[in-house]
Amino acid sequence: MTIEAQAPQRELQVPMQRTLAGSTSGAAIGRLGDDPFEPLSVGAMVERVAAMAVEKAAHPWAFFVRSLVGGVFVAFGVLLALVVSTGVKTPGIGSLLMGLAFGMSFVLILVSGMSLITADMAAGFLAVLKRSMRLRTYVFLVSVGLVGNIAGALVFVTVCGGAGGPYLGAFAERAATVGALKAGQPFWTAFLLAVACTWFLQTAMCMYFKARSDIARMAFAFYGPFAFVIGGTQHVIANVGFLGFPLLLNLFHPAAPRGGISWGFGDDGLLTDICITTVGNLVGGTLFVALPFWGIARLQRRQI
Repeated sequence: MTIEAQAPQRELQVPMQRTLAGSTSGAAIGRLGDDPFEPLSVGAMVERVAAMAVEKAAHPWAFFVRSLVGGVFVAFGVLLALVVSTGVKTPGIGSLLMGLAFGMSFVLILVSGMSLITADMAAGFLAVLKRSMRLRTYVFLVSVGLVGNIAGALVFVTVCGGAGGPYLGAFAERAATVGALKAGQPFWTAFLLAVACTWFLQTAMCMYFKARSDIARMAFAFYGPFAFVIGGTQHVIANVGFLGFPLLLNLFHPAAPRGGISWGFGDDGLLTDICITTVGNLVGGTLFVALPFWGIARLQRRQI
């Protein structure tokens, strides 16, 4: 997810009829067009999101660096979520605190213009559907974004794991508990929770690009990750942080628990979790977010 400086200019290029598709009154159209806070139409939003993906693919090295920093921000959110929930015995309160702390990481990504792979999955697929991006370019975009996000998250977790200090003791136990819960789910449970994650997370991203006011944008930016953390769903980069913390803490400080989590492809393995959640996130972002919004935009154009 990312804010593009060019987006507002692109927004102005959208014809008023498309921006306000669905209005039944000419007077109503005029009134809405004069309102700078009126949300964009679905079609205008699709244009903006697809253009964002095309711009990223056109600058692969810049995109890779943006993905690295985006992964760091996600891991930072994981750290905050584990800190605020350490020692909390009531599950619902613990989840609420985790969501409140974690949501800020995605706001950082949006405001700074960095990248998150799950947003790129949905945005890039919209560009493919609009035929402004080739399928092989989309595969390249997703691959580079995934590698960059994972690398950035692991770098941050490695720094914190090596530091130890406040991240040992009760924090390490909390990290091991959460990581084991994420890694220990059956295949279909993890897969479907990953689908659900990007289903509403990237819907929130689309609403972000549909909004015009800063307050509305920040609300959508915060609510998406806030909701998916509270819901206990699976996000591939967040899971790199949640599983990476107990693994790296145990690597540098053998007394720290790791909850039975491993690095490889076996049961409770980090690589296994990455594979399952990546596919689930991809399905959620493409089939349940990009495809419906693209279809709505096409239907709106036919009615004009």
